[in-house]
Amino acid sequence: MHPHSARRMASIGWRDRFVALRNLPPLLKMVWATSPLLAGGGLALRLLAAVVPVTALWVGKLIIDQTVKIISGDATGSISRIWLLLGAELALAVLGDVLGRCITLCDSLLGDKFTNHVSLRLMEHAGKLDLVSFEDPAFYDKLERARRQTSDRMGMLALLASMLQNGITLVFLSAGLVWFSPWFLVVLVAALAPVFLGESHFAQLGYSMLYRWTPQRRQLDYLRFLAASNQSAKEVKIFGLSPYLIQKAEELFSSFYFENCRLAVRRAAAGSALNLLPTATYYGAYALILQRTLSGSLSVGDLTFLAGAFLRSRTLLQTMFANLTNVSEQALYVKDLFDFFDTQPTVVSKPGAIPAPRPISKGFEFRQVSFSYPGSSRLVLRDVSFCLERGQKIALIGENGAGKTTLVKLLARLYDPTSGSILLDGIDLREYDVDDLRREIGVIFQDYVRYDMKARDNIGLGRVEELFNQERIESSAQKSLASSVISGLPAGFDQMLGRRFEGGVDLSTGQWQKVALARAYMRDAQVLILDEPTASLDARAEYEVFQRFSDLTRDKTAVLISHRFSTVRMADRILVLEDGTVLEQGSHKQLLELGGRYAELFELQAAGYR
Repeated sequence: MHPHSARRMASIGWRDRFVALRNLPPLLKMVWATSPLLAGGGLALRLLAAVVPVTALWVGKLIIDQTVKIISGDATGSISRIWLLLGAELALAVLGDVLGRCITLCDSLLGDKFTNHVSLRLMEHAGKLDLVSFEDPAFYDKLERARRQTSDRMGMLALLASMLQNGITLVFLSAGLVWFSPWFLVVLVAALAPVFLGESHFAQLGYSMLYRWTPQRRQLDYLRFLAASNQSAKEVKIFGLSPYLIQKAEELFSSFYFENCRLAVRRAAAGSALNLLPTATYYGAYALILQRTLSGSLSVGDLTFLAGAFLRSRTLLQTMFANLTNVSEQALYVKDLFDFFDTQPTVVSKPGAIPAPRPISKGFEFRQVSFSYPGSSRLVLRDVSFCLERGQKIALIGENGAGKTTLVKLLARLYDPTSGSILLDGIDLREYDVDDLRREIGVIFQDYVRYDMKARDNIGLGRVEELFNQERIESSAQKSLASSVISGLPAGFDQMLGRRFEGGVDLSTGQWQKVALARAYMRDAQVLILDEPTASLDARAEYEVFQRFSDLTRDKTAVLISHRFSTVRMADRILVLEDGTVLEQGSHKQLLELGGRYAELFELQAAGYR
């Protein structure tokens, strides 16, 4: 067990549970905001349903007392009153059933709306978080726990509402028990206390186990995805990976099941033993009530009412204690949800942030920029300084891990530098409105997204506010040469791409890349960043793309990352990165004449074509 997990398990106690209960008010507020009508209606129905059981029990007592009087020849007995009371009991039974169904309906509708509401909030908040968060495994564990709350927490809310309803019913039932003997209720609560404490103890262990197993459960979900995904199907079949993936998944599931089973058995055994005390208490009280009835101190109706009231009070108390245990346990899970919402981005717009310059007049300047990922002391970039002037095209080359992609992510302000500064028109990027700045930057990364959507959407998402501008979409497709791909599709721009949904058509890697390039052109930004944009294209397609790229970015600022020297040589200036620093910079001709690292790499690649 990981030391942190062990400490986490040891630390979860009553204090943690009561602290976690602080999350219930904001959760209830969130539920109310989802639908005041359904939430308020369900609450009102439960309040009404709370008085039905005790009223029905009292009516039953009156029926029995009247029956005994008639049988014994008592003149105060009335048959007509019996039928009247029976009708009232029937009406209460029907009312209880109708109320129950209406409560279930409200809970179901509210549950659907709440699940959707929380899911949308999760999506919205995730969209605000820094890119670096999505590169942290601990963040994914937190996100996974939060996602599980979107559907699971309505059960807890139903428990809270049920506790309120049962509590009101218990108040009325307790009045009868206190009238007979105040000690009855005290003894009953005392008898149920060990059951409550035992269930609470095992609930704490259950939460600790699920918390500790979050990474493994996420790994299990990933294995299921690999075994049944179009993205991995080819390799799974070619390499015969299916048995291995199944074995790994089975090992993870078996380990989790074994631990969960062992805890469940212990919980069931302890619960059965502890439940003997309230059972014995009930039958002891029942014997006392029966003895008082036989001695004539109580009527048969009193016997029925008190025995029923004691039994129902015991059941309600047991249910309420169990629900309280469950709620305090689930409040820990609610804490996971709000912990995620409490995660805040660091790359944000300052108050009073200024809009991005339109047009850019000077360009970008990197001043002694260094960067390391949070939690790591290793610098990915070290003291990087260079200028990217307006309308200039620069290329970044270097071996994998040299810091090329990290540099352009800093340029797009997906990260902020650890030290140093990046200026745009002489002003630090952090002074600009981050969303407005990114509107002026079009980026296609090497690991671009293949959206399982229509072809028009795959392009139009480059500028989502122009998603229905067909003319602009078609123009972007022509610029990237994606138009030739789309013209060959059965439904053209309305063709569903990818195999995830029915009727979808998959594309080759090169075809997908042209569609991704169209998305970058769709943005029509002042700055265009292309990370390995032609890695999957053949030589002819690459030549055509870059002829267009050179023409279409004539008045734009562009950054190009590529390993192909036939591509980078058309840049105005080339930066050679090595170990996070700018080793050399200049034009293709200047760097060849320098005879340094660039010339060495160029010669190595050229030799492969001889």
